[in-house]
Amino acid sequence: MRYLADILTLLRFILALALIYGCVIHSGGPEAAFIIFLAAEFTDTFDGTCARKWPFPKGKEPKYRKYAAQYDMISDVLLAAAQVLFVTVRVNMVVGLIVIFYYTIVCGAIELIVYGKFFGHPDNCTKNSLTQRNFTLAKKIVLARRYLYTICLGIVNAFILFATSWPLPVKIVLFIFGCSIFLFIWFFLAQRRKNVSRDAVEIEEKLAKKKSH
Repeated sequence: MRYLADILTLLRFILALALIYGCVIHSGGPEAAFIIFLAAEFTDTFDGTCARKWPFPKGKEPKYRKYAAQYDMISDVLLAAAQVLFVTVRVNMVVGLIVIFYYTIVCGAIELIVYGKFFGHPDNCTKNSLTQRNFTLAKKIVLARRYLYTICLGIVNAFILFATSWPLPVKIVLFIFGCSIFLFIWFFLAQRRKNVSRDAVEIEEKLAKKKSH
């Protein structure tokens, strides 16, 4: 079970590559894309939970686990890229371009402000980053970005769903089911809500101790 989190992350990576490949060669339609997205989001939801529930004993982690955070981040970015590519090329170019703008400009600016670099997190940021100067504010900004990202992700998936050839009642049922899953993940999986980035709680505690001294 200790390897389950790594397997889920790897599976998300493979699914994202498969979707990109299918989009480039125009193989498969919105139906296949929606199912792939659903499976990929499932892996994204539970890989972190599995890693926390079945951790490796300290000092006995496989060597590749040293870069587990980077692997997870790359798979997330690749999946987001696959979603944007499919929507832009196969569904609605305008929506795709808006999502691209959000992912690159808005999220990029937030990364630079909060961490001082792209693809950073609390224990991997520059000295002049907002995380080091005002962690509480940085945490609120990252949380707001997560809200927007969740909404954006839902919109992208909804466009793909309604582009399928499935009967309208099926689309509506799946849409309601998808919204219910998003709400469950956000409001009931506290770990995903509170830990707005990797090791956020531990880093916040360390910064608080430094200030107190």
